[in-house]
Order: sequence, then C-alpha cells, then structure tokens
Amino acid sequence: MAGKLTILLVGSGGREHALAEAILRSPRTARLYVAPGSDAMGKQALLVDVAADDTAGLVRCCRELKVDLVVVGPEGPLVAGLADALAAAGIPVFGPKKAAAQLEGSKVFTKTLLRKYHIPTADDRVFTDPRHAELWFAEQQSAWPVVVKADGLAAGKGVVVAQDRREALDAVQRIMVRREFGAAGDKLLVEECLVGEEISVLAVTDGRTLCTLEPARDHKRVFDGDAGPNTGGMGAYSPTPLWTPELQADIEARILVPTLHALNREGLEYRGVLYAGLMLTSNGPKVLEFNVRFGDPETQVILPRLKTDFVELALLTAEGRLEELGGIEFLPDAALVLVMASGGYPGPFKKGKRIAGLEAAAEVAGVRLHHAGTKYELGHWLTNGGRVLGVTAVGGSLDEARSRAYQAAARISFEGMHYRRDVGVVKDPRGR
Repeated sequence: MAGKLTILLVGSGGREHALAEAILRSPRTARLYVAPGSDAMGKQALLVDVAADDTAGLVRCCRELKVDLVVVGPEGPLVAGLADALAAAGIPVFGPKKAAAQLEGSKVFTKTLLRKYHIPTADDRVFTDPRHAELWFAEQQSAWPVVVKADGLAAGKGVVVAQDRREALDAVQRIMVRREFGAAGDKLLVEECLVGEEISVLAVTDGRTLCTLEPARDHKRVFDGDAGPNTGGMGAYSPTPLWTPELQADIEARILVPTLHALNREGLEYRGVLYAGLMLTSNGPKVLEFNVRFGDPETQVILPRLKTDFVELALLTAEGRLEELGGIEFLPDAALVLVMASGGYPGPFKKGKRIAGLEAAAEVAGVRLHHAGTKYELGHWLTNGGRVLGVTAVGGSLDEARSRAYQAAARISFEGMHYRRDVGVVKDPRGR
C-alpha cells in the first residue's frame, strides 16, 4: 500500500497517547482516529465514540471511515479477538490474533508453552482449587519467597511476591476465593522467585521476521526502593546500562526467536509487539512474563527514541512484510517517564481532583506529558484514574532526562498526588 494512510488507534491511556504522537510524526499518516481516546488525545486526533472492547463496533467504524491500518494499544481487545475480526474484514491490524494473544491472556498457557519448547523460565506449579493451593503452601518449609499470580488479565495487579506462608495464603484468598480479579483467578500460578536484574525487552514481529527494540527498565512497585504492592508501572527509562550487544544476542537466541518458533509450530500466527519481561539471573535471562502489546509506561520512553517511521513499521508488520523494513533505528538520546498517581493508588482512589501546573511542566526542555487518567471539564484538567499522568523527558543522557522529568514533575500538583522519587537511579554500571 503506497501513499498516506487513515489509521485507527484503539485505546485511551498514556501508552496510547505516546502511540498517537508516534503515528502523527509519520509522513505516512493522513488522518488519525482514536477509539475511544481521551480529552488529551482529542486535541491531536479525531475521537471515535466506540469502546475498546466493542469488537463489532470497531469493525463497523473501520469500514465507515475507510481505515487502512488499525493499531491496538491495550491487551484486552486482542485477547478478546479484535485482530481476528479485523483480519476477517480485510483490515490490516498491528496486534496478534486471539489464539496467540493467550501469551498474555493466560499465564498457565505461557508456562506450558515455555516448558514444552525448553525456553528458560522459573519453576512453577498450577492450581485450580484454592484448597489444594493452601495445602501445598502449608507443607512448604524453605521455598520462600514465592511469586503467586492470577492466571488471567489483572491490569498488572494480579501478582504477589509472598515472603512467607501467611502472605501466600492471603494471596490465595484474594485471587481464588474473594475473586478480586474476577475470572483471572480461575487458575493460580505459583513460581519460584527469580533473583537478578529485571528488564523489559520488546520486539516487533510479523511471524517470520523479528526486530528487537531497545529495552526499557520499568518500576512496578508503588513506593521508592521497590517497596509496596505492584502497580501497572510507576516509571521507566530507556536505554538501560544493562543492555549490550552480547546480551541482546543472548536474549534473541535463547528467548525471542525460540518463542516465535514455538508459536509457529503451534500454528499461532503472531503479528505485533512481543513484550518479554525478563530476569537476568546468574544462569542467564529467564522469562517472567510475556505481553502481547506495547508496555505502559515503557512505550512512553521507547517511542520518543524511535528514529524509524513507526507507521511504516506497523504497516509492514500487519501485512507480513517486515523483512522489507531493513532494521530499526533509535536516537542516541535517553528518555525517562515518571507516573503521577492518585492518592491511594493502586488501592481505592478518588477522581475529579483539579490538576495544576501542566503548562509550566510542558515548558521544561525535552518534556512531553502523556495523559493516562485525566479529563477536561469547564476549562480545567481533572484526575480520572489511578495513574493520572506520565511526565516524559528526553535528554542527551539518562541523568539529563531524569533531571528534566523531576523538574517538570515539581511544577504539577493535585490533591493526593504521589510519584516515585527514585526512577532511573542507577547505582553501578550493571544497573544495581
């Protein structure tokens, strides 16, 4: 397909705001629609009043608007089969079909695939009955800590690192008995707790060709020093000092390429982003999880550094022609994002708090604001989610990007606002 494209972006969060920016930077973009989008994205693109989980509505929308390419931001629509419906309608889509999206939709599916094809990951056990899980934990003497996970989608919150039996049993109650994450708790996955440095490695693939992106480091826990419960992400930076050509080659050879081959052998065509959450252990990299879309907030620091035309990348991937791209280029700059969260997040929080200082923050050199949970009402920006804003800064070095991000964050305020003060702190060249 030559010429300019009409593109539909599905989603409404900070990740999608960053994706919208990347799409609009491309000379291939004629028009960008976002469904459902946000008030912030509405200042840059055309909003479509169709929910991200309304598969039939999105397909109908694409036909009416003569959409040439769909980019899917969140995992939910992919796990529900949006890519299948779009492909059946002849609409190119950047994102895997339902069967392959199980990589994120079911942790048990992923562990089974990894074991079958001997891809490095943590040892694990699977439970379908909470009583059996509780009995197993009662017999454990020296296995602590362990990682307890809900099988299905839980917005990044269905993971508990249990330090002892009491915390493990509480996790069983929350996930399988009280059903805090709904159907995601039908099965329970218990893993050994891997030790090492964590890294997020994303690759773009059309099922045959694989292009590895420069990685990011995510801060998942809510408080400084990696304390408190897991969240959807409180900050990230890219690149990371951990990344070397040797490490990239090792991860591609031991994890990314074997996973792609495994999917193909299982008859699962994969087109889109393959996101590997990895632990760099003393025995080499091991898989913590797979996601089937761009990460949030990793996207906010990866895409501003991407020199390659994102729309060209997405289109070639969707059409199965990624080999024509000839590689991916990144800018040498560093990027860092701070997530400004509502009071109480990741627990209960209140919405509708007035946000001040956005214009002043945006005036800091190299800074852009990615709206995650905001709304615009009567001339004011208000909070409308747990993770409210991403303050993203680009600089010539990680230190410069970090300084700019915190300078901008200091200019923003709303009742109950909190954010981590140690995003991007690197203690030695290995990232510890």
